[in-house]
Amino acid sequence: MSRALDPLDPATGVTAPTAPRVRDLSRPVSGVGPPLAPIFTAMAVMVLVVMAITFARSAGVVAALWGAGGLAVAVWLRTSRGPLYDLSFGALVAMGVAAGNLLAGNSAELTAMFTVANMLDIYVSVLLARRFAPTLNLASVQGACRFLLSAAVLGPLPAAVFAGGMLWWMQGASFLDSAQTWWFGHALGVAVLSSFGLALTRREVVRFRAPAKAIEAVVLIGLLAGLCLIVLSHHVPIGFVTMPLLLLIAVRLRMLGVTAALVVLAILMVGGTMRGFGPYGVTFAGADRAMMAQLLILFGYMPIMLVAALLEERDRLSDRAKAGQVRAERASEAKSRLLANVAHEIKSPVGGVIGIGELWKTGQLGPVTTTQAEMAEMLVKTARQVEALAHDLLDVARAESGAVKVELRPTDVPGVLEDVKRAVALRPESRGVFLEVISEGDGLVALADSQRLTQVVANLASNAVKYGGAGGIVIFRASRIYDGVRIEVSDRGPGLSLEKQAQLFEPFNRLGLERSAVEGHGIGLALAKRLVELQGGSIGVTSTPGEGAVFWVELPAA
Repeated sequence: MSRALDPLDPATGVTAPTAPRVRDLSRPVSGVGPPLAPIFTAMAVMVLVVMAITFARSAGVVAALWGAGGLAVAVWLRTSRGPLYDLSFGALVAMGVAAGNLLAGNSAELTAMFTVANMLDIYVSVLLARRFAPTLNLASVQGACRFLLSAAVLGPLPAAVFAGGMLWWMQGASFLDSAQTWWFGHALGVAVLSSFGLALTRREVVRFRAPAKAIEAVVLIGLLAGLCLIVLSHHVPIGFVTMPLLLLIAVRLRMLGVTAALVVLAILMVGGTMRGFGPYGVTFAGADRAMMAQLLILFGYMPIMLVAALLEERDRLSDRAKAGQVRAERASEAKSRLLANVAHEIKSPVGGVIGIGELWKTGQLGPVTTTQAEMAEMLVKTARQVEALAHDLLDVARAESGAVKVELRPTDVPGVLEDVKRAVALRPESRGVFLEVISEGDGLVALADSQRLTQVVANLASNAVKYGGAGGIVIFRASRIYDGVRIEVSDRGPGLSLEKQAQLFEPFNRLGLERSAVEGHGIGLALAKRLVELQGGSIGVTSTPGEGAVFWVELPAA
């Protein structure tokens, strides 16, 4: 991944090192960063084009299984960084398609026509996916249906009509056979390969790093491949025997396992049928043989993907229910502690104390000495701290009871970070601390309540300065994730142990710093967590003792 240059400290002119990046488990797995992704994708597209034309042609010069488009759609959706990136990505993929056609022996005229048709196919699929399935979330029935219908079913249609018409005009080929084979073949490529690419996130890969889970995945998909080969070696329609095993994969391995199994099934079934194996390879010929194999995958096996999506959605709802129960129990305990703290802290009207202290300090109650003025200032400062505590306690109580209302609207995240940075820089405790805002990419607009988001980021920044200011640097970072915007506030302070991280968002828990010189009451992070959740986001921390801490907030994109 490309690395941004370290910022310069305006006061000293010395390069200030940026905070280390935190790996996001929800991001796609890729061995290369976005700048190199188009190049490697173009090379992979070229290889897949050659293989498809060489081994999977059925209706004249049209291939029955086209994986190049599915790969390009998945990578394009995952790595897009703006119009300039889209332009360069499309140009490189077009070069890969053209090179693959030439290497496979197509004429210059056919190469030009197929390149235009493939780019139309890929572009329309990407455009429709962005419009109708912007979250690219296949772990829900709605998200999976939206992606399959828009990108896989409707996306290849214009290119199929174009390619069928051009082949009829150039070679006199059957328009219906050419368009039908193109549509089914490219729809299959997007439905299978693009779905696998979108399901292949770091979070899913981490889940399969456990030896038992990895062995289970290899065994199940290996059994599926073996069963598929047995089906192809016989000339009777017994393909239905693979369905129970595919359902088992959906139950055990969820979306990533099902999409991987569908890739294996598509390659073996379509490839084997085109080579004359299996019941369809013997019974049918030409375009009909290809069509039967394509229909078997698209309508016989692809619905299992929706079963996996339904199971993923059920798991997510179950986790939310359990988290809600735990949250309710903790809220009940917090309310009891809340009442105790309010009774202990607020013993008299805070406003009256502040007013009397101000009058005393300014000498309006009579002449005061220097010592008395200092004491009056301390009184006002302490009273204001109690007042701030009262406000925070009220916010916590309202948030726990659901009385806090948020107005979600498109919010410019870099602008919020700049505002918070300027406000924090004015505080006395920020002296000597280098504050920097880093925005990675354009279009960092979240669906959030700008006032509440500012409150959350200000709280994180205040903690970073108070507890991590010894490191001399606090970094505000905004970046895009696959379905939203990520905000990070990092410092170079003493860091947090795993035990303290687990207790960090508990109300009134200061992690043993109650008697330290750092002011606070231990409710800021609990309030921040609740406010983020009300906006449909999540909050967390990544830290290693002695290496600082990175607090992050993830919100859905507008």
